[in-house]
Amino acid sequence: MIPYGKQTIDEEDVRAVIEVLKSDYLTTGPKVAEFEAALSRYVGSSYSVAVNSGTSALDIAVSALELPKGSEIITSPFTFAASSNCILYNGCNPVFADIDKKTFNIDPAEIRKKITKKTKAIIYVDYAGQPCHIQEIKEIAEKHDLYLIEDACHALGAEYKGKKVGTFADMTAFSFHPVKHITTGEGGAITTEDEDLAQKLKLLRNHGIDKTPSERKGYAYDMKMLGRNYRIPDILCALGISQLNKLDKFIGLRTKIAMNYNKHFMGIAGLETQYVESYVKHAWHLYPIILDRKLNRDAFFLKLREKGIWVNVHYIPVYKFSYYQKNGFSAVKCPNTEDISSRAISLPMYSSLSEEEQNQVVQAVKKSLSEVC
Repeated sequence: MIPYGKQTIDEEDVRAVIEVLKSDYLTTGPKVAEFEAALSRYVGSSYSVAVNSGTSALDIAVSALELPKGSEIITSPFTFAASSNCILYNGCNPVFADIDKKTFNIDPAEIRKKITKKTKAIIYVDYAGQPCHIQEIKEIAEKHDLYLIEDACHALGAEYKGKKVGTFADMTAFSFHPVKHITTGEGGAITTEDEDLAQKLKLLRNHGIDKTPSERKGYAYDMKMLGRNYRIPDILCALGISQLNKLDKFIGLRTKIAMNYNKHFMGIAGLETQYVESYVKHAWHLYPIILDRKLNRDAFFLKLREKGIWVNVHYIPVYKFSYYQKNGFSAVKCPNTEDISSRAISLPMYSSLSEEEQNQVVQAVKKSLSEVC
């Protein structure tokens, strides 16, 4: 079986974790700050706040804005549920703007159509690792005085016009799940240029408490905000530091795989690949293909899995989930999202995918296409 994604762990990573296991601090210790500093250096941000998942990162990013209940936040429906769940967690309302049918990222023109007096923020998602039309989205935000949160959980190491993702929005969320570019097992982070937001984020990940045990001179501390327990252990941060040292190598390998796929799939009847803008560096978290409308995507999906290619679908439109359907979103329609979602398949994409395995994937795709025509 060839999975659609998996981690790449070496002996250096293992040694880094063992070193922390033998130390005095398994959590809330020095490795957390060390990981945050390394991440900031990599993306060029002033501040990084590490947490226990990408979902947690999105949650406290919204929470840190302290928006009035009922505020509207515009986001993409073509994403993992966390991108909009984080809005609901904080008593706000997600408003879904349709995607561009070439890049599969949120369409700035659709964002403009969704802005109302209640709109307070935009969460844009860098689908599959390709940065959005960031400059245009920033111009919209500035015109309407909106906060920006970049969901870059797919896009660590990606670049927009020569600059790494991580400093364009008010806050940028990353994920370090095992299928992502680097892993901490589970984990995430928020980067920001705003010191006040960074301090709020640190409070929110630690119950709203202003001092960790190692920072207290006595027993006293204060709870200043209604926070969560989203702390990330030193064990995981040690792994993250080690992995971060290899990130550029991992992205280079992913890019090479994507170019190999592109070479084999170019001009093949029955499928198309994601359009990549010339001014971005794609991070290739996912490699999506889109089937022709006349083909049965679900049959194709099963044919590939029968051949040992454990493909996946990214994503079902968020508003189609039963929770959303039962809670006020049944009338939402995003035609481009629904069309692309109904035809999308994610092929295996991870840095240790061998040439032999890539060829196996390519041949399975071609054979399965002939079987479902």
